[in-house]
Amino acid sequence: MDYFAFQWHITDSCDQRCEHCYIFSEGHPNMVEMPVARAGTVIGQCVEMCDRMGRLPYFYITGGDPILHRDFRQIASMLKEREIPFTILGNPFHLNDETCRMLREMGCEKYQLSIDGMRETHDKIRKPGSFDTTVEKIDVLKRNGIRVAVMTTVSGTNINEIPDIIDMVVEKGVDVFAFGRYCPTSAEKSTHISPVEYRDFLERIWEKFTEYKDEGTIFNLKDHLWTLFLYEKGLFKIDADTDPDTIYDGCHCGDCHLTILPDGNVMACRRFDSVVGNVFKNDIYDIWRGAGMDEYRHHERFEKCSRCELLRFCRGCPAVAYGYHGSFYAPDPQCWKEI
Repeated sequence: MDYFAFQWHITDSCDQRCEHCYIFSEGHPNMVEMPVARAGTVIGQCVEMCDRMGRLPYFYITGGDPILHRDFRQIASMLKEREIPFTILGNPFHLNDETCRMLREMGCEKYQLSIDGMRETHDKIRKPGSFDTTVEKIDVLKRNGIRVAVMTTVSGTNINEIPDIIDMVVEKGVDVFAFGRYCPTSAEKSTHISPVEYRDFLERIWEKFTEYKDEGTIFNLKDHLWTLFLYEKGLFKIDADTDPDTIYDGCHCGDCHLTILPDGNVMACRRFDSVVGNVFKNDIYDIWRGAGMDEYRHHERFEKCSRCELLRFCRGCPAVAYGYHGSFYAPDPQCWKEI
């Protein structure tokens, strides 16, 4: 049975003020925390939705820093009671042996940390001392039996440092490494990467991944432009038996993913303005099946991808396209394919 992923933001509270953060990028909002009673309602709705769809729920719990939620342990206990696994996307600052043991006992399978450059670059983006603390906590998580993922946000600021990050995470025995592109929240913050530059970057990173393919770190090809890259290298092929009307891969928006914010708002994707309802006002299954969500399932509207043979498998990152052009269906600004 397939999983359905819920990216669940339970609090806005956070120790950092990252340059690319959606919460703080456009000012200093009021910190919102989901009340524990409502958190229980959210879990119940998500489980019921998955039951109706014949899928299994999986939660990516985040924030802010989810550990800073005053009732975090109680929320984690509710997931444990239902035997629902989860991953945490959080900060390193409050991780110690005791906390990590608690997380493992509650059912946390994996903890995702962020590294957005080597020390100077990372600390400039996040805060002083963040880099060293993050690297230190990899060992704390691992010795307490929690798998470690490292996620990097790639932009023109740090693109040349990604190979060094890969060297480091492999040396540290990180279980999973992935990167996604910076999604502009306003034009003046965009650090642009040209399509040719991004294609060359993927070539260099593929060489790194190949070099370390037997070292134990899983390299998650999160960016869907990997599909185009591998297609051109002959490493991804379109099966002649595939259904021309079926979406097989690519952006998960409208397919197997939703985001829930602390105020109950439900988003098709957290990376751009895509609120489709509120779980405190409407059942989440009805939101998923509703007209607002359907807006993100019209694959024929993609201005460039709809003319590409990889439409059913790629579509780049529509959130990045929205950040550049203000349209979910606009061309991916780093896609190098001529159509």
